[in-house]
Amino acid sequence: MKKILLLLLLMLFLCGCELKDDRTVVQFASWGSKSEIDILKPILSDFEKENSGIKVDFMHIPQNYFQKIHLLFASNTAPDVIFINNLYLPIYANAGVLEELEQPSQTFYPQAIQAMSWKNKLYAIPRDISNLVIFYNKDMFKQKGVPYPNNNWTFDDFLKTAQKLTDKNTFGISFEEDPYFYLPYLMSNGGGILPDEISKPESQDSINFYADLRNKYHVAPQKSESASATMAQMFLQKKLGMYLSGRWMIPKFRETCEFDWDIVEFPRGTKGSIVQLDASGWAISKSSKHKEEALKLVNYLSSKTSSERFVKSGLIVPARKDVSIYDGEKPENAKVFINIIETSKPTPTTVNYKEITDKLKQDTENLFNKNIMY
Repeated sequence: MKKILLLLLLMLFLCGCELKDDRTVVQFASWGSKSEIDILKPILSDFEKENSGIKVDFMHIPQNYFQKIHLLFASNTAPDVIFINNLYLPIYANAGVLEELEQPSQTFYPQAIQAMSWKNKLYAIPRDISNLVIFYNKDMFKQKGVPYPNNNWTFDDFLKTAQKLTDKNTFGISFEEDPYFYLPYLMSNGGGILPDEISKPESQDSINFYADLRNKYHVAPQKSESASATMAQMFLQKKLGMYLSGRWMIPKFRETCEFDWDIVEFPRGTKGSIVQLDASGWAISKSSKHKEEALKLVNYLSSKTSSERFVKSGLIVPARKDVSIYDGEKPENAKVFINIIETSKPTPTTVNYKEITDKLKQDTENLFNKNIMY
């Protein structure tokens, strides 16, 4: 009896050895909300099915993403594939920890490729483009007898529209003190926020116009008037007629908005309607021991089929030209996100871009809240 039991145990042990997973493990790190991860995981599963020799070890980092990525690089334990954006890419590319990649086909928007490059070298294959548009409450426009904005409106038209929408219960336009949200005002007038740009008259005039929306014309809420509500929440609460933001808000608006809404291009300044273009995509760690497999994963994630799955949620503007953004749902004017790519400019990032924007927040605090000239 003991011999039979020993034989059975030996057979189980041998079977266990045969079932050992000998696939190459590619570690992949990304941030993302639950809805975004729900899209990503099936794509990773399908990749494993089509590439039976590769297993993806997915590292989801929902908070303090780049702090943790920085620590992983510092400890020589960086993932093989890293989801990254153009604001942080220069830090890692300049440090020499990312693998230079070959330029992909012409199916990608050149602005997205430029955003994912550093010193004319490509370090990430782009997934999406982020740009800014004006969301507006169509019902409010109707109720107040204000004509819908069009894609040829000017700063003057924009201000007049915001004034007509403003009353004791509502404001015409959103206001956020992060430079990201007022950079379009500067760029559309030939200015910028980098140290060699911010002191130019074009930048000064534009940043003061932005401050005037809140302090002089009162068409944008003061901090005390928005209280703890975000601008997105105020828009949903019908307290804002117009809201400057990006496509990432669409899933939320489709689900929550209790009014009719649409989007329009940012108004035209002296140089036209120019908003910054950001991008995010997949990079490969230079220290990766599985670069061939990592590249297969990046190519799969950036394929047309995968891109279509990301776009279907309404979450992103695709970096690929051959992927349609139209899905039959709101906003009706969805083509605006694609049309403005041609006139958008990649954010002029630097290695110390975060320090620059942090300092700018401090420098503009009085301007935005006390009507003091910057």
